[in-house]
Amino acid sequence: MELPEDVVADLRKRLRRAAGQVQGVERMLEEGRECRDVVAQLSAATKALEQAGFKLVASGLTFCLEHPEEAAADGYAIDEVQRMFMKLA
Repeated sequence: MELPEDVVADLRKRLRRAAGQVQGVERMLEEGRECRDVVAQLSAATKALEQAGFKLVASGLTFCLEHPEEAAADGYAIDEVQRMFMKLA
């Protein structure tokens, strides 16, 4: 299944944001920042990764619903996409 360009662009933006947040956590640890601040940054990074995953699965689900035969032939039958969703939940 090929992802639409706008979805890929959005996923890349979300992943860059998460990478920046993880780098921020590393800097905060080096600087000896407060635990609550580090946890807040970790939470933001986790949320960004979760949102990227949900965006990816939502795109796959949309494709499966619009093109069920093609999706199944590509190995993305609706039950497979549901399993991917449950891995994120």
